[in-house]
Amino acid sequence: MDGARMWHVSEPLGVIHSDLCPFSADIISTVEFNYSGELLATGDKGGRVVIFQHEQESKNRPHLRGEYNVYSTFQSHEPEFDYLKSLEIEEKINKIRWLPQQNAAHFLLSTNDKTIKLWKISERDKRAEGYNLKDEDGRLRDPFRITSLRVPVLMPMDLMVEASPRRIFANAHTYHINSISVNSDHETYLSADDLRINLWHLEITDRSFNIVDIKPANMEELTEVITAAECHPHQCNVFVYSSSKGTIRLCDMRAAALCDRHSKFFEEPEDPSSRSFFSEIISSISDVKFSHSGRYMMTRDYLSVKVWDLNMENRPVETYQVHEYLRSKLCSLYENDCIFDKFECCWNGSDSAIMTGSYNNFFRMFDRNTRRDITLEASRESSKPRATLKPRKVSTGGKRKKDEISVDSLDFNKKILHTAWHPKDNVIAVAATNNLYIFQDKIN
Repeated sequence: MDGARMWHVSEPLGVIHSDLCPFSADIISTVEFNYSGELLATGDKGGRVVIFQHEQESKNRPHLRGEYNVYSTFQSHEPEFDYLKSLEIEEKINKIRWLPQQNAAHFLLSTNDKTIKLWKISERDKRAEGYNLKDEDGRLRDPFRITSLRVPVLMPMDLMVEASPRRIFANAHTYHINSISVNSDHETYLSADDLRINLWHLEITDRSFNIVDIKPANMEELTEVITAAECHPHQCNVFVYSSSKGTIRLCDMRAAALCDRHSKFFEEPEDPSSRSFFSEIISSISDVKFSHSGRYMMTRDYLSVKVWDLNMENRPVETYQVHEYLRSKLCSLYENDCIFDKFECCWNGSDSAIMTGSYNNFFRMFDRNTRRDITLEASRESSKPRATLKPRKVSTGGKRKKDEISVDSLDFNKKILHTAWHPKDNVIAVAATNNLYIFQDKIN
């Protein structure tokens, strides 16, 4: 991506998440491409997972490169009740993570606040017919009336996509799960809540290893919580976790079984002149992502995205302001609780560009090579299929230009928290409350 690249709407997929009120179960809570980009999964507040499949490009319709159609829909989690603590456990899907494909079936992990599930998504286009002991409608035949033996045959049938739960990983988290991350060994994964990180084996559901525990003996001494965690893309012994204090710790599981002592500690010194009542809240990291190369990691706090070199702990190598114009509005954002919104961020396939969301259904893209940036909008009005997205600008004071939008007229109920970038192509998925939009760069 560069600043001049044109993005256009591949398709707005709002039809599968109907336009109900913004408090409905249809609000999308996570978006994730699989390793090939062939499938795209979304989870919502109603506990559903919807999987989209990429349409094959044809010579007659070359513009189909970014077309995705519904492939499978299933209910991943149901609401539960913890009778010991008298707490309702909501069904909202917090995270989805795909496993690398090993055979014809696809596998993904989905989690709500307490329970992680491993799902198998497989296709069936044949069925067996001609059983000896059953009729065609499935009823058992009288054995004494069977006079000859038949060999069952496989007959073609309409394609069926089945989702079945293969493993359920439960009862390991006292607090709400905020992250899951599949390890590069493809055998283990980690799950993180506010105070602990657990390491699981994909084949073992009844136990996990606690690898980080920051819970103090006296909870009144609690000063920070874990906000996100991720495994390194190539080194299966390395992982990072971020905190509400704006720090990131990199841990090496070879050093000790319990990784309470970090190997590296990433923190940017605070400028005393800019300190305010809101400093600690806006410095809390809402997302951390390793680059595909494993050399860098990216963190998102309330106002900015930072790129860190794993070899340099004292400051980020790049800082991108997402919506600096909101700094003067922090008081009202605190009053309406928007200051606690958790925005995610993502890399493009070559690590040359990054994307993250903002308010008013705006999302921001930054080119790391040219240092150009662009603001685009995901909305029904501007998202007719094949329409080119126009860059948006926010007026920060003084005289407002014709195409600019004033800070005071931004809609803070319309927010883009979840985005995903195709691992190989310039195709992006953007979740705007209960609508999913897919955009691709313009093909001449």
